[in-house]
Amino acid sequence: MNKIDYKDLKKNDEITSIQLGRPIPGKLLESPKQGKGLKKVILIWTKGSVIGMFDETGSVEARQVTNVKRDNKWLEVVNFPGAIPDQDDMLAQLTK
Repeated sequence: MNKIDYKDLKKNDEITSIQLGRPIPGKLLESPKQGKGLKKVILIWTKGSVIGMFDETGSVEARQVTNVKRDNKWLEVVNFPGAIPDQDDMLAQLTK
């Protein structure tokens, strides 16, 4: 499976996420980019009805967004905030 960086996700991207315990479809309702950084929690619309729950809007941690659909291909989401130990500290040093 091909991969895509979390920073390259865009508002309205079709995604899969695992916040309800198994991969379910959804859509990003906001971009993960925030100024010079990346959001660790992002707003999505979740299609919980595929597993007998409600379709609803909610926030999920960046690491829970697992795949995104681009050009009719599913790509694995990598390099989300916190994926690399001390990544946040390294980014903070760059902005000083």
